[in-house]
Amino acid sequence: MPSLDDIARSQTALSDEDLSWLHALVQDWQLVADLSFADLVLWLPDAEARGRWAAAQIRPTTGQTTLLEDVVGSFVPTGEATAFERALATGDVVEEPPGEADRVQLVPLLRRRPGSSTAHVVAVVESRTPSVGLRAASRLETAYRQSASDLVEMIRHGEFPVPGERTELADSLRVGDGFVRTDSRGTVQFASPNAMSAFRRLGWSADLVGADLAEVTRGLLARRPTDGEASLLLGGAEAGEADVENDAASLRVRVIPLRSHGRSAGAIVLLRDVTELRLRERQLVSKEATIREIHHRVKNNLQTVAALLRLQSRRVRAPEAREALEEAVRRVGSIALVHETLSRSFDETVDFDEIADRLLRTVLEVAAPGARGQRIGSFGPVPGEVATPLAMVLTELIQNAAEHAFDGPGGRVTLATNRIRDRLRLRVSDDGRGLPADFDPDGSLGLSIVRTLVEAELGGTLAFERPTLGGTSVTITLGL
Repeated sequence: MPSLDDIARSQTALSDEDLSWLHALVQDWQLVADLSFADLVLWLPDAEARGRWAAAQIRPTTGQTTLLEDVVGSFVPTGEATAFERALATGDVVEEPPGEADRVQLVPLLRRRPGSSTAHVVAVVESRTPSVGLRAASRLETAYRQSASDLVEMIRHGEFPVPGERTELADSLRVGDGFVRTDSRGTVQFASPNAMSAFRRLGWSADLVGADLAEVTRGLLARRPTDGEASLLLGGAEAGEADVENDAASLRVRVIPLRSHGRSAGAIVLLRDVTELRLRERQLVSKEATIREIHHRVKNNLQTVAALLRLQSRRVRAPEAREALEEAVRRVGSIALVHETLSRSFDETVDFDEIADRLLRTVLEVAAPGARGQRIGSFGPVPGEVATPLAMVLTELIQNAAEHAFDGPGGRVTLATNRIRDRLRLRVSDDGRGLPADFDPDGSLGLSIVRTLVEAELGGTLAFERPTLGGTSVTITLGL
């Protein structure tokens, strides 16, 4: 199915400004479809005046559809739609002769070109409503249709939607969630049952109809810093969105001012009870804060363990024991570094580039002061359960290169990473003396730890190589 852009740019002579406004309309016209109980189709005149193109459509969520098949992309030649041509030529709303069951209305959309005082028709919205027979309309239907009529008149003259006032809330709030119509003084003319239930949860026990919505809301709020903004917004003078909240409930509201013949005609207020959602959000924030605090405390405890091991190593005289304690300090420190990073994160992933850089720098500073470290490529975000064993693996490999690769000061250790989606390939290489002829990776405790972590914990593969230009290269491949 072609998009609005596809049809407008290939088949019409619309300007970028007109097309941008039509995009804004199509993004927000579910509201009009729901209030009018109608299917809406956006028709664009052909650039060569050969007919019209259906560029977008929307079905109501408040009633049955009259369009069982999609019409977007279809073309109607000139002469087969005289009502459309009349609306296009005159700029007036045209009623098509009723069919078997549908009422069809064609609404031309008027726009003024920059520097021009006259408006031109850029598109026509077709509204198709099923026939309701002789049944009397309910108060809800009457309020919905009157509000839809006011909105359609604003759309017709390019007054709705207002550019730059749309947010994600426009997609989330629907007419069925809660609907209030106010007059030009802010007095409630109609409130749907869902809207009444939401205000009762806030603490309002009387009928909303006839009440000043801003005053009612001001009396129910909990006097938070944003309460003045919310009650002012519900006066209906300006479009906007806000939270209305007290200790009993939370509502999310959107206000759409209405205008008729250049004067205020009241406002539409869409609202939804989001009490449970806000409660879950607060619980989630509390849970995230608790998890970060746990990581912070684990990091502190590990640093304490490392300090105790370091103190013990200074009192041990046997070189082998001192070396073993120093290796334990490095391993504990690498784990602490991961928890330190997780304590600053808002989820259970870490930016592993920061960890790798710190490990490369600190290990080389202690074990090979003259050696230089370099990282090529990016690890990207890594899950916490992967970050800890991966940090230990890097610590062991960098330490091993620093201790055994170089005959004297100098040398380079390089971390090269290549990540494609959830596959990570890591190479730790040096430009040192290379692997000995009798090299056995299982003969070293550090390399045994590396193999165990890579293969058993990370589910990856490990390979040792002797590059043709010298040195040693260790390649690790794993899934994240």
